[in-house]
Amino acid sequence: MEGGALLKAKLDALVSEKNTERGLKEFADPLQVAKKFNDSYVALMCALFSYGSAKNIMKFLESLDFTLIDKEEKKIIEGVKDLKYRFQTSEDIKQIFITFARLKKAYDLEEIFTKPYKKSGNITDGILNCIKEIYKINAYTSKGYTHFFGKVWKKEPTSPLKRYNLFLRWMVRKDALDLGLWSEISPQDLLMPLDTHTQKMALNLGLLKRKSYDFKAVLELTQKLKEFDPKDPIKYDFALYRLGQGGASGT
Repeated sequence: MEGGALLKAKLDALVSEKNTERGLKEFADPLQVAKKFNDSYVALMCALFSYGSAKNIMKFLESLDFTLIDKEEKKIIEGVKDLKYRFQTSEDIKQIFITFARLKKAYDLEEIFTKPYKKSGNITDGILNCIKEIYKINAYTSKGYTHFFGKVWKKEPTSPLKRYNLFLRWMVRKDALDLGLWSEISPQDLLMPLDTHTQKMALNLGLLKRKSYDFKAVLELTQKLKEFDPKDPIKYDFALYRLGQGGASGT
């Protein structure tokens, strides 16, 4: 474990190097696909498919026709053929596109997340609201579909919510790395998109004590990073991820 000031200096230098267009292109990353479209619905789909190896994520995302989100459901069914990704069957993926199409027609995505957040100051309330609305607009259910969108919780999530927190980082932070399309959520309220690489690096650097991969670890690491930058603690996410990545993705 390094001293606080020394560690902060090291991480800040990494942020300057990695939170750039060049840093993003260093290895495969789903944000590369999301940036081509600059659209929150496409970004959410990219983030929710972000599990597995980075190369496989990229390959799959680049095979998708995101314009189907704006098409009628008949066109979606015709347009999504024989696509599978890990836990999602071809039927799951058709239904995912249908859900996104319904979501885009009926809702403003930013409002889904920000309305509960503005009341509580807690972005997990926005995530929970999004998951609930998603299950309301499509009655389809399967193991792969539920894995993709996540489960509703009652008091506090147990899952790290990595993919939703990743999406919110993309949407909220405004720099050379992230999209910064939304303005109603403060960067200081973001939570760490904890994956296996960032967890490993955080443990090695003494930023994290909790060894369980869960929501409590997310809160602990986020709070620690606020000591380095209380206004933008999640700026360290991508640098920590690259530091621990070694060219492959995780979770």
